[in-house]
Amino acid sequence: MTKVARKETTASPSRVWDVLADGWSYATWVVGASRIRKVDATWPAVGSRIHHSVGLWPVLLDDRTEVLSATPERELVLRARAWAFGQAEIRLTIEPASGAGSTITMSEHVVSGLPSMLPEFVQESAVWPRNRECLSRLTLLAQRATPSGPAR
Repeated sequence: MTKVARKETTASPSRVWDVLADGWSYATWVVGASRIRKVDATWPAVGSRIHHSVGLWPVLLDDRTEVLSATPERELVLRARAWAFGQAEIRLTIEPASGAGSTITMSEHVVSGLPSMLPEFVQESAVWPRNRECLSRLTLLAQRATPSGPAR
């Protein structure tokens, strides 16, 4: 069972999707992504990619994230690569909440590389706090254009 990070927001599912659909904003809300080098024009269509760098300057690794499936305003499934560290499948879901808001969930499972050999509870312990921070950043971006979205 994968541990899921969850965040409530005053932003609508449409507004959350707008942030996810803007590939250039990826490094703003994804913890560890340092810069975006290129975003495919078809992002977030299945098979499209964001070419990014991870790490802290000057030690940066260039890699990419690919869309595995996308349902606008509902779900985005990604395959993120981090050079020799392997690949992870990330699932983001958006559900309407009471009022005009949303509930966003994020889960991540390492599918290749050295970290995939670790027990699942160790993987979850490593990525869950990071995913919570990713969702905090994502909601701040989504709420910035939401009139009723107070800073939290």
